[in-house]
Amino acid sequence: MAQAITTLTRPEVVTPRMRTPFMQVAWHIAGNPPALLGFVVIVAMVFTAIFAPVIAPYPYDKQNFDAVEQAPSFAHWLGTDQLGRDMFSRVVWGARSAVFVIIMVTLVSLSIGITLGAAAGYFGGWVETIIMRVADILFAFPGLLFIFFIAATIKPGILNWAREVGLNDLAKSGYLDYAVVIIALGTVGWAGLARLVRAQVLAVKEREFVIGARAIGVPTWKIIGRHVLPNSLAPVIVALSMGMGDIALSEGYLSFLGIGLQPPAPSWGNIIADNAGRYWRTFPQMVWLVLIPGAVLAAIVFAFNFLGDGLNEALNPEIERSK
Repeated sequence: MAQAITTLTRPEVVTPRMRTPFMQVAWHIAGNPPALLGFVVIVAMVFTAIFAPVIAPYPYDKQNFDAVEQAPSFAHWLGTDQLGRDMFSRVVWGARSAVFVIIMVTLVSLSIGITLGAAAGYFGGWVETIIMRVADILFAFPGLLFIFFIAATIKPGILNWAREVGLNDLAKSGYLDYAVVIIALGTVGWAGLARLVRAQVLAVKEREFVIGARAIGVPTWKIIGRHVLPNSLAPVIVALSMGMGDIALSEGYLSFLGIGLQPPAPSWGNIIADNAGRYWRTFPQMVWLVLIPGAVLAAIVFAFNFLGDGLNEALNPEIERSK
């Protein structure tokens, strides 16, 4: 009787495909519902800002005195304000103003904060002392109050300068209001970023690969740009993502108080300011004129914070994450 011979086959081992760091972060964000929701809201805001002329059914400054303070309808989805301007169109164009300010202020804060923070952390000595003392001076004042002070101080000077050099049309166009907001927010925003970058550079510059690069004579700027900063950017990315929500909120504050973007330039802050007084006198008929732009601004702030929390969990190796 022939004995049956059984062959044992070695089970095939499936090696998981390696994901890039970007894919790992994206995978983690996709598995984090609040962070994913924040990402979707931010993408929707950017999409709205890019295609505002297509999405908005009316120009943001078009007045129609035959349709003043109308309730939401098919013709005006979010109603109209006291000048007959379509609220939906103004909210849509307000997204473009917010995105532009967020991007420009972030670039200003990033360029100043990373440069000064890296210099303070890497070189130390009197360079670090001067930079950090300037940052301490900025931290000595309440941040929002200092932003208001800078904006209110520089705005008359910028407008007067534009008129003196013959740029009256530019002074009346409202573009200088964007410059005032960007300068005010960027001047204050770099200090916290510089302190964070300095702390990261101090931890990285004594690592073996940095010491080795320095020992073989690699130029200092290459060491900082290729070895130190790339290994210090994870917390900076998280801080930037959370700070963008603060930028949008600060721009809304400035415009609400009349020292930021001025009407008819669309801003969620000045939309609220234009209608706040009338809202209290006509409650509840005109409630949407204040609540809608306020809700949009709050949603953007929460979205950036949710995304920042998700990035912190994805990029911070010390946080235990579920597999």
